[in-house]
Amino acid sequence: MDLGEGIRKALAKLTRSTIIDAKTIKEFNKELQKTLLSADVEVELVLKFTKDIENAALKSKPPEGLAPTDYITKIVYDELVKLMGSSYTPELKKKRILLMGLYGSGKTTTAAKLAKFYQNRGLSAGVICCDVVRPAAYEQLETLAKQANVEFFGIKGEKDPAKIAIEGLKKFKDKSVVICDTSGRNALDNELVEELKRVANAFQPDEKILVISADIGQVSGRQAREFDNAAKITGVIVTKMDGSGRGGGALSATAAAKVPVLFIGVGEKLNDIEPYNAEKFIGGLLGIPDIEGLVGRVQEAIKEANINPEDVDIENLTFDTFYTQLKAMGKMGPLKNVFGMLGAPDVPKEMIEQSEGKLKKYKAIIGSMTKEERNNEKLLHQPGRIARIAKGSGVSERDVHMLISDFNKMKKLFKSFKNDRGIMKKFSKFM
Repeated sequence: MDLGEGIRKALAKLTRSTIIDAKTIKEFNKELQKTLLSADVEVELVLKFTKDIENAALKSKPPEGLAPTDYITKIVYDELVKLMGSSYTPELKKKRILLMGLYGSGKTTTAAKLAKFYQNRGLSAGVICCDVVRPAAYEQLETLAKQANVEFFGIKGEKDPAKIAIEGLKKFKDKSVVICDTSGRNALDNELVEELKRVANAFQPDEKILVISADIGQVSGRQAREFDNAAKITGVIVTKMDGSGRGGGALSATAAAKVPVLFIGVGEKLNDIEPYNAEKFIGGLLGIPDIEGLVGRVQEAIKEANINPEDVDIENLTFDTFYTQLKAMGKMGPLKNVFGMLGAPDVPKEMIEQSEGKLKKYKAIIGSMTKEERNNEKLLHQPGRIARIAKGSGVSERDVHMLISDFNKMKKLFKSFKNDRGIMKKFSKFM
């Protein structure tokens, strides 16, 4: 059970209580303690957190008209926001960013994600590979930079990272954001500290950011303090927040270490990085919809898929239009995150996996159709076409029939909207 699911279950149990008294609150806090400890939140933080909830719930009264359970939910929300640290708003200005971290933290991928993040917001970006220790670090960052459509610089075979940083700055003198990826180690030792100091002196960064993996949990607090003492970091990026049940432990421990979290990694794709927003993160844990975030994801997906919204004719749906929408959905990241933004984080894992599998199949099937078939669904009723498409896309004929059935259901849905111009206009914008 992940952190969000545990908290939601505890709150659901509380809402079923007929009386909210000291005993009910203590039982509720026990459930919260189990959940937070299983997410690797430090014991001292857990005890303080639940004590604060108990004091707030029992020593104050709900505002008039607000149910006691809703009031306690608000208290839990506020205390969780405090526990997980403050939010961050990145400044969109010229800057140099030095990334550091240990092996396995996701530092190199984060360099490309961060460059893409700033470039998507109008700032030209470049990445410099100063990792001279890890084999294939050069090739990995070069490939990621190409995928992110940002400039790359490195000197293959060069063992002096400071020299690479100096040459990289010369090449990127006209770039607004320059990101330097450094070498890692299994632990923060004297050799790494000295190397980071040399690179920092050559690069002269505006920001020195530590990259930490969420799966190390509460150890992140100690790691943040160690790097801060050695290199005076300006903040932390926590990666793998989508796949680790210990992300709450990592965030709370980092906040307790008085080191701000700047960004979080929420997926494997290059768009899956976002400025840390404690309120939004806690809202996601509690199942509060994030419509603003969802709209932003949709807009980025449309841009990423090179879709012109004016070309999407919702009123005359074809497989071509449908394929365009599937492409955009594929750029939005894991469906689990999308459902979370809709305020439905507890959609069964099996259903999400089935949906993602179906989307992949549908894209493959439509990709195997001719242009004429995409624009005229009636052609698919001719003998032999279904078999050819199934063979070309590596699926069964049954899968092709299922796509046609779902496609026709969607057409009927759109037809039912056709007379309501207001709904159609909003729906077209959303799609």
